[in-house]
Amino acid sequence: MAIAVTMFFSCKNNFKDVQQVGVLQNEPIGIADTINLKYTDSFQLRANLISPRMLDFSNRSFAFSEFPKGIELHVYDDNGNVSKIFADYAITYDETDLIDLRGNVILATHNKDSLFAPQMYFDQKTEWVFTNENVRLRSEGTDITGRGFDSDKNFDVWEMLETSGEVEIEN
Repeated sequence: MAIAVTMFFSCKNNFKDVQQVGVLQNEPIGIADTINLKYTDSFQLRANLISPRMLDFSNRSFAFSEFPKGIELHVYDDNGNVSKIFADYAITYDETDLIDLRGNVILATHNKDSLFAPQMYFDQKTEWVFTNENVRLRSEGTDITGRGFDSDKNFDVWEMLETSGEVEIEN
């Protein structure tokens, strides 16, 4: 009887501790403030990522990094020309090299072309930009809106669906 009473009073309610196990697994493995990451290849600057905050979830089975306060990404071509991408929020997925950009996304090329969208994806492997959202493309003599956009990073080859707007044509 004494053993039973001792066992009864020594047991604790650990339900809150058990709940916290899942929470800790959902936390980032690292947090970085004010980052300025530069990527080089063959001694040439290829990209520069600037963000006020990064959360590192590389502890997940499908690893990713989250930028809850937005990003500014500079992408350089072989001639040193820079295209810039801005977004209020971003996620980069390590396995796919895909960047999911959200909120006031702006892509500005060195040719002074600008693309505006609420969400856009950037494939780092192919350096390709695409979205199924509403977009606006402004260029010299061009102001087009549409739904869906697919392009290389410099807008040399691009396609937009469901378009409307003004295009200036030279003779």
